[in-house]
Amino acid sequence: MFEFSQYLGFLLFLTILTIGFWLMFFLVGFVGYWVTGASWEMIKEKRAKKKQEQSI
Repeated sequence: MFEFSQYLGFLLFLTILTIGFWLMFFLVGFVGYWVTGASWEMIKEKRAKKKQEQSI
């Protein structure tokens, strides 16, 4: 049916596929968190600058 080398190749393929899936899952979450945080900081800086200009 299957030779041992084919079995190892299939296991290697599944391992790489699984690692790639979890890496993509992690990176999507991390990049989303990073973009959201950077946007929020930019909004806070603009609000602070606007508030400072109005008080002068």
